[in-house]
Amino acid sequence: MDFATLIGLVGAIMLIASAVILGVSPEVFLNPASLLIVVGGSLLVVLAKFSFSQFFDAFKVAARAFKFKLPETQASIDELVEVAQIARKQGVLGLEGRDVSSPFLAQGIQMLVDGQDANTIKQLLNKERLMTLDHNRSGAKVFNALADVAPAMGMIGTLIGLVQMLSNMEDPKSIGPAMAVALLTTLYGAMIATMIATPIADKLSLRMTEEARMQSLYIDALVAIQEGTNPRIIEQMLSSYLPPKERAKKGEAETVSD
Repeated sequence: MDFATLIGLVGAIMLIASAVILGVSPEVFLNPASLLIVVGGSLLVVLAKFSFSQFFDAFKVAARAFKFKLPETQASIDELVEVAQIARKQGVLGLEGRDVSSPFLAQGIQMLVDGQDANTIKQLLNKERLMTLDHNRSGAKVFNALADVAPAMGMIGTLIGLVQMLSNMEDPKSIGPAMAVALLTTLYGAMIATMIATPIADKLSLRMTEEARMQSLYIDALVAIQEGTNPRIIEQMLSSYLPPKERAKKGEAETVSD
């Protein structure tokens, strides 16, 4: 579970809810017509921008904003170095049936076992990486579109409320409900865009970058293993994927051990 996403979204919603509860009656902020215009209208407009599969898949992909776990970079490097050592001592057939931490890595190891050359492995895994990127990017695009559409639908609702209010000025009882629609649609649109759609879209983009980076690490290691590169050289090569602080610490540790 990604607690940063959960705490951020739930915390923001709770702060707004607290402000509503501490003010006037919370019922004032509930208006079915405003919800219909903003929520229903926004979803339908976003649907018009994408295919059915892209639209519905985006909400499945959104779960990755809350629950998604990649192996630590250093742990992956250690795992790949161990794989390289086995391949060097026993040959690539010694890797058959080995349990690994990633389905992507397992797919690459199976290619090694099947005797694919380094160029083929690189091409096939890069294609798989690009497909994963496209899948994640599509989900982020849907939520970015929702972040753009929701405030606009809120403005449309505001205009509808103002027209209703101005066309019935002789009836004082109609002014209040019409003004509620006018103001609440803007509020709902801003809340959906700022507190839900944009954070999820940004987190999906982050997930996309993290996963692509890890897959690139796997590809580099598998190609090097196929080419018979020394495991020690592979470890040094993969260290470039570490964050600068971890790389510096590792360098210091190696210096001390030498």
